[in-house]
Amino acid sequence: MVSDVTRMGEWSPVCRSCRWDDGEGPWVGAWFTGHNVDDGREWDTHCEVLAADPGREFAFGVAGTFVRWTYTFATATDAGRDGAMVTETWEPLPDLLAFYAQQYGEGQVQSTLDARAETAKLGIAETLTAIKRAAESS
Repeated sequence: MVSDVTRMGEWSPVCRSCRWDDGEGPWVGAWFTGHNVDDGREWDTHCEVLAADPGREFAFGVAGTFVRWTYTFATATDAGRDGAMVTETWEPLPDLLAFYAQQYGEGQVQSTLDARAETAKLGIAETLTAIKRAAESS
């Protein structure tokens, strides 16, 4: 489900839709474009698949090198039922910090990063809840 990025708009509070740029994915090196909306702003992100190991990990880089989003999967047992545990992480990369410095000035890098990290943290919880709901209804 997670590696089918065309479904991310169903779950994410920020990403409204995704499409593969050339053909279909997911495989390492494939690119997709996500359309995002947050705080009255709209923007597209071009993302590169960095890991595509079914049942273990799916990861992509925003603009290739700005942010790494990673989903890892592990077997989980809850009340005697088999299932999966999904972990989503957001990791800002050095190119993002340089971009923030250029866009907002050196003095605003940390506050901009802190605000974006808080948005990501809240979005991760909402996204994982929506994915769980979709998986359990299948």
